[in-house]
Amino acid sequence: MRRFNTADPGFQAEFTTFINARRGSPAEVDAAVAEIIERVRAEGLPALLDYTSRFDRADLDEATIRVTPEEIDAGVAECDAETRAAIAFAAQRIEAYHARQRPADAWFKDEAGVELGWRWTPLEAVGVYVPGGRAAYPSTVLMNAVPARVAGVDRIAMVTPPGRLQPAVLAAARQAGVTEIWRVGGAQAAAALAHGAGPIRPVDKIVGPGNAYVTAAKRRLYGVVGIDSLAGPSEIVVVADNRNNPDWIAADLLSQAEHDPDAQSILITDDAAFAATVEEAIERQLATLATAEVARASWATHGAVVIAPLDRSPSLVDAIAPEHVEFAVDAPEQLADRVRHAGAIFLGRHTPEAIGDYVAGSNHVLPTSRAARFSSGLSVFDFLKRTSIVKCDADSIARLGPPTVTLANAEGLPAHARSVSVRLNTRT
Repeated sequence: MRRFNTADPGFQAEFTTFINARRGSPAEVDAAVAEIIERVRAEGLPALLDYTSRFDRADLDEATIRVTPEEIDAGVAECDAETRAAIAFAAQRIEAYHARQRPADAWFKDEAGVELGWRWTPLEAVGVYVPGGRAAYPSTVLMNAVPARVAGVDRIAMVTPPGRLQPAVLAAARQAGVTEIWRVGGAQAAAALAHGAGPIRPVDKIVGPGNAYVTAAKRRLYGVVGIDSLAGPSEIVVVADNRNNPDWIAADLLSQAEHDPDAQSILITDDAAFAATVEEAIERQLATLATAEVARASWATHGAVVIAPLDRSPSLVDAIAPEHVEFAVDAPEQLADRVRHAGAIFLGRHTPEAIGDYVAGSNHVLPTSRAARFSSGLSVFDFLKRTSIVKCDADSIARLGPPTVTLANAEGLPAHARSVSVRLNTRT
């Protein structure tokens, strides 16, 4: 864990180096992924099944690669009632939040008499990648699939590594409206979603988090399909004054540290003594935390405490451009309103980031690795396309035509100019 103080002469350079530390995929990962994608593209299902056997030690065929409706039914039935109720509660809130994002079509006539507008249409098919193992979370399914359903996507294909599917994951898939589930994972699953493989038909966009291989595959497949983002390790910044309970702040920092050894948790406070009590609370909680091995590694390598005037915290947050930021202070809006770069902002002492992970209704798929400088979290807009609509009549093209011809000729595109000028010089 690193300690910084904005009053130190070398703070800016040292802190900048810390937050820009490279945590990208090794070159060998990208090379391996390129080979996997090309083989799945060329060979289809045989390549997908071969990689599944080699990497996941699962021998599947065209029939067993798909999770059957009966398996989904059995998994949902196995999921305990309390968990099913929590999934339904979360799904309802996620649906309500994202339904409010749905944009309206528009159609109007401007001062030149041109009729203009736009129309929003949903994607036809989306692939949702759901990690296996430690990251097999039902919330991942809800956050990726529910907004797609709200947008009106017809087909939501979920892929997840082979092995026992957790009942809660199956219950979430049913609740979210997933239309098909395939027991394949890794870069080969992303390639199958993009290019198709046997019974797995291609999709238009791939969303959902994965390991370094999945992320590298999404990067390479962009253009063949759309992608949501290139997910990196989780991040949280907590801005807190000394009026907080240090145990609360410690728990908030560890809530992200437990995700991954490369996750990052940063405390910004104006009180060094309070910071010390938070550090002590972290050590106490790590002693009993089931995920302590991962959380301790994250806190030791990527954790930080920054002593700074609270008024400076918005500029520090913007420099970090974190996935999540909490303002556990009085009048948190006064600081939060000055933040430009953050995936999600949590206001006040009673709003831990974990609420956003599950039931607040906002999406927890958020930009990481400073991508909040130029991108947003997953939303209904990720599953919609906007089409422009233009309609001219004889009078309006007479007004727009001459400057169009001038600009086309200036660009050396005479056919563009002619397609307009013939309409100005002749009548149908």
